[in-house]
Amino acid sequence: MYELTQVAGNSYYIQSPAKIGLVRLNDTDVCLIDSGNDKEAGRKVRQILDANGWRLTAIYNTHSNADHIGGNQYLQNQTGCRIYAPGIESDFTRHPVLEPSFLYGGYPPKELQHKFLMAKPSDAQELTPACLPEGFELLQLPGHFFDMVGFRTPDDVVYLADCLSSRETLEKYQIGFLYDVAAYLNTLEMVKTLSGRAFVPAHAAATEDIAPLAQYNIDKVLEIADIITELCRAPQTFEAVLQQLFRRFDLVMNFEQYVLVGSTVRSYLAWLKDSGRLCAVFDDNRLLWQQA
Repeated sequence: MYELTQVAGNSYYIQSPAKIGLVRLNDTDVCLIDSGNDKEAGRKVRQILDANGWRLTAIYNTHSNADHIGGNQYLQNQTGCRIYAPGIESDFTRHPVLEPSFLYGGYPPKELQHKFLMAKPSDAQELTPACLPEGFELLQLPGHFFDMVGFRTPDDVVYLADCLSSRETLEKYQIGFLYDVAAYLNTLEMVKTLSGRAFVPAHAAATEDIAPLAQYNIDKVLEIADIITELCRAPQTFEAVLQQLFRRFDLVMNFEQYVLVGSTVRSYLAWLKDSGRLCAVFDDNRLLWQQA
């Protein structure tokens, strides 16, 4: 863990629970793509920087999930680097309580206020193409989270953040976290068409051919959508749909899984309703979901 791997030219990644991109800008200066899941990840990154005599100039966050911004505060305090995050993600990065609040749908109980869901705040500025080093390309990758982005470096290495899960992860958990199902599917269709020297997803192995994994993720989303639709043959509450999915996939319910899988299921229900496959009715002061 935390080994530095060269992908091509000046483009590297640091192996961690969510891969951290590292790009050399010249002989001494580097930038990061995300910063890892916590202060300890930040320390590991700092050790790599020091061992190579590199100076960290900036962190470019792909999005604001805690496992991607957890090292921000430590590295910013240690190096004075600038931090950039796209759109709404910059607000979540400055005010990390927004993540568990969004997932829970209200003030989050203490069981949700920990580093896995709530990073330390960092002084993030809004990311625009003008903020990027020369030769970088900004890729819009919405769907997993609000305004997630990826990057193409001058080496033609593409960092894809969380827009794909590994086969192993999907086979084990079945339901990957999603905010906007329609946008996610559009993102994956776009990713299938990308060319590049190499692709680096945050939660899957680096590869020279990303299309098969992108299609696998698409197929899994459509499979889950079909299962949810089938569960709603008779009117169901959200809680009943969630319970049946946990039973079907042998998942273990706790606060974290309740909000992560629950938020994703709500997103599926909204997408299925808006696309005409489900309808929502109110009966006896309950919101029920059923096949259209």
